[in-house]
Amino acid sequence: MLRRLWISGAVAGACAVAVFCVGTPTDSARPAPVSCAQATWDVMTPRARVGQLFLLGVPATAADQVSPVIEQSAPGGVFLTGRSTAGVAATAAATSSIQRAGTSASGGIGMFVATDQEGGHVQVLSGPGFSQMPTAKVQGRWKPEALQAAATGWGHELRAAGVNVNLAPVADVLSPELGTANAAIGRYDRAYGTDPAVVSDHVLAFARGMRDAGVVNTVKHFPGLGRVRENTDFSGGVVDEQTTATDPDLLPFSNASRAATPWVMVSSAIYRRIDAEQPASFSATIITTLLREEIGYRGLVVSDDLGRAKQVAAVPPGQRAVRFLRAGGDIVLTADPATLGSMIDEVVSTATSDPGFARRITEAQKRIVEAKTHLGLLPCARS
Repeated sequence: MLRRLWISGAVAGACAVAVFCVGTPTDSARPAPVSCAQATWDVMTPRARVGQLFLLGVPATAADQVSPVIEQSAPGGVFLTGRSTAGVAATAAATSSIQRAGTSASGGIGMFVATDQEGGHVQVLSGPGFSQMPTAKVQGRWKPEALQAAATGWGHELRAAGVNVNLAPVADVLSPELGTANAAIGRYDRAYGTDPAVVSDHVLAFARGMRDAGVVNTVKHFPGLGRVRENTDFSGGVVDEQTTATDPDLLPFSNASRAATPWVMVSSAIYRRIDAEQPASFSATIITTLLREEIGYRGLVVSDDLGRAKQVAAVPPGQRAVRFLRAGGDIVLTADPATLGSMIDEVVSTATSDPGFARRITEAQKRIVEAKTHLGLLPCARS
């Protein structure tokens, strides 16, 4: 059983967090209207607040069977894993069941429903109603305008299936020296190319297409997996020895930030020339200093898998969540439902004893609630 859930600290003033400011009253004696996000935050239960910090992996082929897990833990979202050939209509029925369970568990707040729909080897959803998407390597040969148009169509398919977040596009610039020796990206043709400018143009085109279809895109895997040999999902000790904080290969991420991309996924590799001590997903130097402060990113930061990934297996699950959130992350992604309870418990326990951490996760929770406003996932946004 989960511990008694911690209640986040007192709500800050209306303009303490920029996204919660709404207009300027014409009458100085009249308070500014309360935003939908702030109004929702004010009435959220502690359970609903802490759950917003987690994105839980569920099998795409059995997504309609996970309601009990969702009802118990009330995560802020799920991501569909594996491979499903069921098609749009069947997927929509499953995601509708997920939304009902999640909305009920969180007091009326809808869920992020995500998946990996990159194309080629990484396309979770297929079957009737879904296009067969080419690899990013093929997409990278298209004109950006053509890619944007195609991505708009792919995004409409996702929306019809009840998916509102795509964990794509891949912004990693593939090292030409490694090529297919890069197990995570090159081996599966997941990169748009080896030139940062080309990759950037195609990342932005794919992201614009998803946006035009009403689907949140996720630029990944910051600060890049194009120069590593192993895959952090299946190997430990994955290290990038080259990438720096001013590296040209960061261009796709910085341009996506300027274009206000809504989500960025942080990798779990170690970047020796940025923070040699810990994986990017646990590094305040990478998430807060580099991504937030130097690049200026203001959207949501989601982790790569912290549930089953071999790269972080030596760290207890609860500490994985705490370290990611403390470093500046917002959404903990876990592919292993068995880790969710201990992750939530550790976050609650740490927030209870550490006011600084409590403030950090309150910031993340509010950012998530604001993002859900724009997707129509809050009760006041649906009315």
